[in-house]
Amino acid sequence: MRRIAISVAATTISVSLAGCGALNATGSMDDASPTKGDDINVGLLLPEKSNPQYEQFHYPVIKAKVASLTHGKGRVEYANAEADAGKQARQLKQMIHERVDVILLDPVDAHAIAGGVREAKEAGIPVIAYDRLAEGPIDAYITFDNELVGEVQGRSLLEALGEDVGMSDKIVMMNGSPTDPNAQQFKAGALRVLDGRVTIARSFDTKDWKPQNAEKNMAEAIKEIGKNNIKAVYAANDGLAASIVKALKAAGVTNLPPITGQDAELSAVQRIVSGEQYMSVYKPYPQEAENAAAMAVTKAQGKDIQFDALTGERVNSTTHKDIPTHLVPVVALRKDNIKDTVIKDGMFEPSDICTPELAAACAAAGLQK
Repeated sequence: MRRIAISVAATTISVSLAGCGALNATGSMDDASPTKGDDINVGLLLPEKSNPQYEQFHYPVIKAKVASLTHGKGRVEYANAEADAGKQARQLKQMIHERVDVILLDPVDAHAIAGGVREAKEAGIPVIAYDRLAEGPIDAYITFDNELVGEVQGRSLLEALGEDVGMSDKIVMMNGSPTDPNAQQFKAGALRVLDGRVTIARSFDTKDWKPQNAEKNMAEAIKEIGKNNIKAVYAANDGLAASIVKALKAAGVTNLPPITGQDAELSAVQRIVSGEQYMSVYKPYPQEAENAAAMAVTKAQGKDIQFDALTGERVNSTTHKDIPTHLVPVVALRKDNIKDTVIKDGMFEPSDICTPELAAACAAAGLQK
């Protein structure tokens, strides 16, 4: 057993990995007598559209898996908050009003949505936190090992800087939104690796994860530190990484420093191939989305044994303890393992990545159209 202490804004969360191989548990989805049939309605609330993964992968995979598990009778009611916490609160209220059977919630603001989570609980509707942990009486939580994401990013930066890395090396940290608990976990994991190894010359928390905010922050860092003095940039995700590349190029930097990322967006994979971005963190979204759908269906149908098999870990927040949880592992995505990760898993075809402009770089990386 290992425990991870995480600082999330004003909230402290501890994760206990008590389960082992929970998602490989045996047993059919039909083993227990359900309290509801296949005709269930799953509410899905996603936080924003600036990260294309939500629209391109999360929603379609969840929708398809719910249909598969319910013999085509289950439905998914989907709403995207577009980074607006107030809008998401209204969407949650609407789903409560419509009496959906279970809600998958990826919060814009983990604290602000707590009241809505309580309302759902009072209405007898289970809420499963998806990808980001919301405050309030959450019934379950599925996400990636977020501190591990930060550690992987931090280790990758040190690897890129080489054996001579030291405190003379100045880096910039471009973290995610301060209202997103995951962003604070990424940051904590990265700092555990980077503290005492390099000098963090500037660190920013990027409001709402918006790339334009990151670009502005990076321009400020370049002006203050000097474009030739920044040895590497920690970018919490690929959208921020793209803005950092843009800001560096605008400042006249032609030999870009190592830049991290996360989410394995198509544009980021292409930047990795071209050498503009050093790495990203590949999070197997289909696995997360399918498991979330299975959790939602088993919870709605009252299949407690199957639900417990899907949630072998536990999370404690300041509002509630022992929230059933599953943490999905992550992979450092670099040029040398693109074929064995995002292509192998069907996220992208080589033809998606290898545009005519990247033909030579793709050939050098061993990718084929």
